[in-house]
Parts: sequence; C-alpha cells; structure tokens
Amino acid sequence: MQNRIFSFPPIIDNDSKIIILGSIPGAKSLEKQQYYAHPQNKFWKIIFELFNENFTEDYEERLSILKKHNIALWDVIDSCERKGSLDSEIKNEEANQIAELLEEFPNIQTIFCNGGKSFKNLQKVLGKDFKIPFYVLPSTSPLHTISFEKKLEEWKAILKFL
Repeated sequence: MQNRIFSFPPIIDNDSKIIILGSIPGAKSLEKQQYYAHPQNKFWKIIFELFNENFTEDYEERLSILKKHNIALWDVIDSCERKGSLDSEIKNEEANQIAELLEEFPNIQTIFCNGGKSFKNLQKVLGKDFKIPFYVLPSTSPLHTISFEKKLEEWKAILKFL
C-alpha cells in the first residue's frame, strides 16, 4: 500500500475573482508545505511575469501577490496515493469540495486548471456544463516540456478575466 498524500488548504479570500486549480502537490511541495515549491516548476515565474512583479523566493510574498491580483489557488484532488510526483502515478484519488468552495466564495467567476490532469478531474467533479466557465492551461511542471515562452503566452488568458 502506498502512502496517502493530501493537498493544502485553499488560498482564497472574498476578493478572489479567479481560481487556479492544480492536481495535487508534488513531493517537493509536500516537503516544503508550499504550492509549486519545485524549483523547476514555472508557476511562480509565470505569475510574476504576468503581473510585472519582482520575482521573490519568499513564499508569503508570493501568496500576497496572488491576493493582490485577486487570484485564488487550490487543487482538484484532496488526497490520493502516489509514489513520486507524476500525475500519471495518481491512484485512488478523492476530490476536493470545489463546488462548495465556489458557493462559499461567489466572487470567483472563472476557473483555470494548471494542466490536463486537473482539468479532467474537474470535469468529473463539476460536469461539463458547470455554471462557472473553466479552462485548461499548459502545466507549469518541468515534465510538460513546451517552452517557458509558450506557457507564458497561453497563461496570459488569465488577464482577460481580472
């Protein structure tokens, strides 16, 4: 039996307008107890580029940049069994209560999924015709090997919803 891993609580407040959903934290993120902690993951670099913010390694400052730009963060999967960090290794997953969170925070108008796994799981959880639109963006994981520039270009879609 593999060890069960758990996602983090959502980063969200009443001013959040969009939410970005990953699948579930990878090994490095779980070790550091921080979203997107792997140094090769481009999530934070993309966020800082999108909003012309000065890049920082400080996690609290990173979270404050998300809040400043009305972005919430969470994962589609609450818990699962997985060895390593690959989404393809995820087994026996339990979903987070996404619909309930969106009810509690009605200012969220758009959902963006960080990669295909979170998008597919979200479709299972919410159905294809959910009342809030959701979109898939290229994964910021280093395993998704398209260029940083291409990822950044596609992630600019977020700006239209803020």
